[in-house]
Amino acid sequence: MDFLGIDTSGNTVIVELKRDRLPREALAQAIDYASDVAEWDTDRLREICQSHTGQSLEDYLTERFEGISIEDLGINQAQRLLLVGFAVEESLSRMIEWLSDKYSIGINAVVLSYNKTKQGDEVLSRSVIIPEEIVKQKANKKKFIIEMSNEPGTYEPETLEIKLTEYLSKNLFSSQRIRDFFLPILLEKGQVTRELLRKEFVRLKAAPDESQAGYFLSLISNQLGHKWKDYLRQIVSYDFPKHPWEKDNFKIREEHKQLVARVLKKVKQEST
Repeated sequence: MDFLGIDTSGNTVIVELKRDRLPREALAQAIDYASDVAEWDTDRLREICQSHTGQSLEDYLTERFEGISIEDLGINQAQRLLLVGFAVEESLSRMIEWLSDKYSIGINAVVLSYNKTKQGDEVLSRSVIIPEEIVKQKANKKKFIIEMSNEPGTYEPETLEIKLTEYLSKNLFSSQRIRDFFLPILLEKGQVTRELLRKEFVRLKAAPDESQAGYFLSLISNQLGHKWKDYLRQIVSYDFPKHPWEKDNFKIREEHKQLVARVLKKVKQEST
Protein backbone atom coordinates (compact mmCIF):
# COMPACT_ATOMS: atom_id res chain seq x y z
CA MET A 1 0.00 0.00 0.00
CA ASP A 2 1.11 3.58 -0.58
CA PHE A 3 0.43 4.91 2.93
CA LEU A 4 -0.89 3.54 6.20
CA GLY A 5 -2.05 5.93 8.90
CA ILE A 6 -4.08 6.12 12.10
CA ASP A 7 -6.64 8.87 12.57
CA THR A 8 -7.64 10.62 15.80
CA SER A 9 -10.31 7.98 16.44
CA GLY A 10 -7.76 5.15 16.21
CA ASN A 11 -8.98 3.86 12.83
CA THR A 12 -6.33 2.66 10.44
CA VAL A 13 -6.37 4.61 7.17
CA ILE A 14 -5.34 2.90 3.93
CA VAL A 15 -4.30 5.49 1.33
CA GLU A 16 -4.07 4.57 -2.36
CA LEU A 17 -2.48 7.16 -4.67
CA LYS A 18 -2.83 7.43 -8.42
CA ARG A 19 -0.90 9.88 -10.62
CA ASP A 20 -3.89 10.47 -12.88
CA ARG A 21 -7.54 9.40 -12.93
CA LEU A 22 -8.77 7.06 -10.22
CA PRO A 23 -10.01 3.90 -11.99
CA ARG A 24 -12.62 1.58 -10.52
CA GLU A 25 -9.84 -1.02 -10.04
CA ALA A 26 -8.33 1.24 -7.35
CA LEU A 27 -11.26 0.36 -5.09
CA ALA A 28 -10.56 -3.38 -5.27
CA GLN A 29 -6.88 -2.68 -4.57
CA ALA A 30 -7.70 -0.63 -1.47
CA ILE A 31 -10.21 -3.22 -0.21
CA ASP A 32 -7.55 -5.91 -0.61
CA TYR A 33 -5.14 -3.91 1.56
CA ALA A 34 -7.85 -3.12 4.14
CA SER A 35 -8.87 -6.77 4.47
CA ASP A 36 -5.25 -7.58 5.28
CA VAL A 37 -4.78 -4.69 7.74
CA ALA A 38 -8.03 -5.61 9.52
CA GLU A 39 -6.36 -8.83 10.72
CA TRP A 40 -3.36 -7.06 12.22
CA ASP A 41 -3.19 -7.00 16.00
CA THR A 42 -1.76 -4.18 18.08
CA ASP A 43 1.63 -5.87 18.33
CA ARG A 44 1.93 -5.86 14.52
CA LEU A 45 1.12 -2.14 14.42
CA ARG A 46 3.61 -1.53 17.23
CA GLU A 47 6.34 -3.25 15.20
CA ILE A 48 5.53 -1.21 12.09
CA CYS A 49 5.45 2.05 14.04
CA GLN A 50 8.74 1.24 15.76
CA SER A 51 10.48 0.35 12.48
CA HIS A 52 9.31 3.48 10.64
CA THR A 53 9.42 6.09 13.43
CA GLY A 54 11.76 4.71 16.08
CA GLN A 55 8.98 5.15 18.65
CA SER A 56 6.49 2.86 20.30
CA LEU A 57 2.93 3.13 19.02
CA GLU A 58 1.68 4.51 22.34
CA ASP A 59 4.43 7.15 22.55
CA TYR A 60 3.94 8.13 18.91
CA LEU A 61 0.19 8.64 19.30
CA THR A 62 0.56 10.42 22.64
CA GLU A 63 2.97 12.93 21.13
CA ARG A 64 1.02 13.51 17.89
CA PHE A 65 -2.52 13.50 19.28
CA GLU A 66 -2.09 16.06 22.06
CA GLY A 67 -5.34 16.63 23.88
CA ILE A 68 -6.69 13.17 23.01
CA SER A 69 -6.57 10.30 25.51
CA ILE A 70 -5.14 7.27 23.75
CA GLU A 71 -7.13 5.09 26.17
CA ASP A 72 -10.23 6.14 24.21
CA LEU A 73 -8.89 5.18 20.79
CA GLY A 74 -10.30 2.11 19.08
CA ILE A 75 -7.01 1.08 17.49
CA ASN A 76 -7.71 -0.75 14.22
CA GLN A 77 -11.26 -1.60 15.24
CA ALA A 78 -12.29 -0.07 11.92
CA GLN A 79 -10.49 0.71 8.66
CA ARG A 80 -10.92 3.73 6.41
CA LEU A 81 -10.14 3.77 2.68
CA LEU A 82 -8.84 6.92 1.03
CA LEU A 83 -8.31 7.04 -2.74
CA VAL A 84 -6.34 10.03 -4.06
CA GLY A 85 -6.00 11.11 -7.70
CA PHE A 86 -6.53 13.96 -10.16
CA ALA A 87 -9.90 12.74 -11.46
CA VAL A 88 -12.34 9.96 -10.68
CA GLU A 89 -14.28 7.64 -12.94
CA GLU A 90 -18.02 8.10 -12.65
CA SER A 91 -18.55 4.43 -11.85
CA LEU A 92 -16.02 4.60 -8.99
CA SER A 93 -17.70 7.69 -7.57
CA ARG A 94 -21.03 5.87 -7.67
CA MET A 95 -19.58 2.79 -5.90
CA ILE A 96 -17.98 4.93 -3.18
CA GLU A 97 -21.26 6.69 -2.45
CA TRP A 98 -23.13 3.36 -2.42
CA LEU A 99 -20.68 1.66 -0.04
CA SER A 100 -20.72 4.67 2.27
CA ASP A 101 -24.48 5.14 2.28
CA LYS A 102 -25.70 1.54 2.29
CA TYR A 103 -22.97 -0.23 4.26
CA SER A 104 -21.48 2.61 6.36
CA ILE A 105 -17.96 1.85 5.12
CA GLY A 106 -15.44 4.57 5.87
CA ILE A 107 -14.42 5.27 2.30
CA ASN A 108 -13.70 8.41 0.34
CA ALA A 109 -11.95 9.76 -2.73
CA VAL A 110 -9.90 12.94 -2.81
CA VAL A 111 -9.68 14.62 -6.20
CA LEU A 112 -6.77 17.03 -6.59
CA SER A 113 -6.84 19.92 -9.03
CA TYR A 114 -3.75 21.83 -10.15
CA ASN A 115 -4.01 25.33 -11.60
CA LYS A 116 -1.70 28.21 -12.39
CA THR A 117 -2.89 31.80 -12.07
CA LYS A 118 -2.12 34.65 -14.46
CA GLN A 119 0.35 35.93 -11.87
CA GLY A 120 2.22 32.64 -12.01
CA ASP A 121 1.05 31.32 -8.66
CA GLU A 122 0.53 27.56 -8.47
CA VAL A 123 -2.62 26.38 -6.71
CA LEU A 124 -3.44 22.83 -5.61
CA SER A 125 -7.04 22.39 -4.47
CA ARG A 126 -9.00 19.32 -3.49
CA SER A 127 -12.52 18.05 -3.34
CA VAL A 128 -14.01 14.92 -1.81
CA ILE A 129 -16.79 12.56 -2.84
CA ILE A 130 -18.18 12.10 0.68
CA PRO A 131 -18.11 14.96 3.24
CA GLU A 132 -15.32 14.16 5.70
CA GLU A 133 -17.57 14.62 8.74
CA ILE A 134 -19.81 11.79 7.50
CA VAL A 135 -16.83 9.49 6.87
CA LYS A 136 -15.62 9.91 10.45
CA GLN A 137 -19.06 9.23 11.88
CA LYS A 138 -19.28 5.93 10.02
CA ALA A 139 -16.14 4.48 11.65
CA ASN A 140 -16.95 2.61 14.85
CA LYS A 141 -15.11 3.73 17.98
CA LYS A 142 -14.33 0.93 20.42
CA LYS A 143 -12.20 1.29 23.49
CA PHE A 144 -8.60 0.16 23.25
CA ILE A 145 -7.17 -0.38 26.69
CA ILE A 146 -3.66 0.89 27.27
CA GLU A 147 -2.34 -1.13 30.20
CA MET A 148 -1.69 1.14 33.17
CA SER A 149 -0.19 0.41 36.56
CA ASN A 150 1.10 2.02 39.75
CA GLU A 151 3.38 -0.88 40.61
CA PRO A 152 7.11 0.00 40.59
CA GLY A 153 9.73 -2.10 38.84
CA THR A 154 12.16 -4.37 40.65
CA TYR A 155 15.20 -4.12 38.39
CA GLU A 156 18.78 -4.50 39.53
CA PRO A 157 20.66 -1.15 39.54
CA GLU A 158 22.59 -1.93 36.34
CA THR A 159 19.44 -2.84 34.40
CA LEU A 160 17.52 0.11 35.85
CA GLU A 161 20.25 2.51 34.74
CA ILE A 162 20.24 1.09 31.20
CA LYS A 163 16.46 1.36 30.89
CA LEU A 164 16.35 4.89 32.29
CA THR A 165 19.21 6.05 30.05
CA GLU A 166 17.54 4.61 26.98
CA TYR A 167 14.22 6.31 27.77
CA LEU A 168 15.68 9.72 28.62
CA SER A 169 17.77 9.66 25.44
CA LYS A 170 14.68 9.40 23.23
CA ASN A 171 13.65 12.29 21.01
CA LEU A 172 10.17 12.51 22.55
CA PHE A 173 8.56 15.59 24.06
CA SER A 174 7.53 13.92 27.31
CA SER A 175 10.83 12.09 27.89
CA GLN A 176 12.69 15.35 27.21
CA ARG A 177 10.51 17.24 29.70
CA ILE A 178 11.07 14.49 32.27
CA ARG A 179 14.84 14.65 31.63
CA ASP A 180 15.30 18.42 31.45
CA PHE A 181 12.79 19.65 34.03
CA PHE A 182 10.77 17.07 35.96
CA LEU A 183 13.59 14.94 37.38
CA PRO A 184 15.98 17.88 38.02
CA ILE A 185 13.23 19.67 39.98
CA LEU A 186 12.62 16.55 42.09
CA LEU A 187 16.35 16.12 42.72
CA GLU A 188 16.64 19.70 43.89
CA LYS A 189 13.48 20.04 45.98
CA GLY A 190 12.61 16.53 47.16
CA GLN A 191 8.87 15.85 47.30
CA VAL A 192 7.06 18.24 44.99
CA THR A 193 3.33 18.86 44.49
CA ARG A 194 1.69 19.34 41.10
CA GLU A 195 1.03 22.96 42.00
CA LEU A 196 4.69 23.65 42.67
CA LEU A 197 5.73 21.72 39.57
CA ARG A 198 3.49 23.95 37.43
CA LYS A 199 5.12 27.05 38.89
CA GLU A 200 8.61 25.61 38.38
CA PHE A 201 7.88 24.70 34.77
CA VAL A 202 6.88 28.31 34.10
CA ARG A 203 9.90 29.69 36.00
CA LEU A 204 12.26 27.48 34.01
CA LYS A 205 10.49 28.46 30.76
CA ALA A 206 9.43 24.87 30.12
CA ALA A 207 5.89 26.20 29.62
CA PRO A 208 4.47 29.65 28.79
CA ASP A 209 1.92 29.57 31.62
CA GLU A 210 0.62 27.33 34.40
CA SER A 211 -2.25 26.06 32.30
CA GLN A 212 0.13 24.69 29.66
CA ALA A 213 2.44 23.44 32.41
CA GLY A 214 -0.50 21.50 33.87
CA TYR A 215 -1.11 19.90 30.50
CA PHE A 216 2.57 18.89 30.22
CA LEU A 217 2.39 17.37 33.70
CA SER A 218 -0.66 15.34 32.65
CA LEU A 219 1.38 13.89 29.79
CA ILE A 220 4.25 13.11 32.16
CA SER A 221 1.81 11.53 34.61
CA ASN A 222 0.51 9.38 31.77
CA GLN A 223 4.06 8.24 30.98
CA LEU A 224 4.61 7.27 34.62
CA GLY A 225 1.43 5.17 34.54
CA HIS A 226 2.23 3.05 31.48
CA LYS A 227 2.50 -0.50 32.76
CA TRP A 228 5.62 -1.31 30.74
CA LYS A 229 7.44 1.77 32.09
CA ASP A 230 7.72 0.32 35.57
CA TYR A 231 11.36 1.46 35.65
CA LEU A 232 10.08 5.06 35.90
CA ARG A 233 7.92 4.14 38.89
CA GLN A 234 10.90 2.39 40.45
CA ILE A 235 12.72 5.73 40.68
CA VAL A 236 9.73 8.09 41.14
CA SER A 237 7.04 7.66 43.79
CA TYR A 238 3.73 9.52 44.06
CA ASP A 239 0.35 9.29 45.71
CA PHE A 240 -3.24 10.41 45.15
CA PRO A 241 -4.10 12.91 47.93
CA LYS A 242 -6.93 14.74 46.11
CA HIS A 243 -8.37 12.49 43.42
CA PRO A 244 -7.96 8.74 42.77
CA TRP A 245 -7.11 9.53 39.14
CA GLU A 246 -4.59 12.35 39.70
CA LYS A 247 -1.01 11.68 40.74
CA ASP A 248 0.60 14.17 43.14
CA ASN A 249 3.43 14.58 45.66
CA PHE A 250 6.15 13.30 43.33
CA LYS A 251 9.59 12.43 44.63
CA ILE A 252 12.63 10.42 43.63
CA ARG A 253 13.10 7.42 45.87
CA GLU A 254 16.03 8.01 48.20
CA GLU A 255 17.90 4.86 47.18
CA HIS A 256 17.91 5.93 43.51
CA LYS A 257 18.84 9.62 43.74
CA GLN A 258 22.50 9.04 42.89
CA LEU A 259 21.57 6.79 39.98
CA VAL A 260 19.17 9.40 38.57
CA ALA A 261 21.75 12.19 38.93
CA ARG A 262 24.34 10.02 37.18
CA VAL A 263 22.01 9.15 34.29
CA LEU A 264 20.95 12.79 33.81
CA LYS A 265 24.58 13.89 33.67
CA LYS A 266 25.48 11.14 31.19
CA VAL A 267 22.52 11.82 28.88
CA LYS A 268 23.24 15.56 28.93
CA GLN A 269 26.88 14.98 28.01
CA GLU A 270 25.93 12.65 25.17
CA SER A 271 23.45 15.19 23.73
CA THR A 272 25.96 18.07 23.62
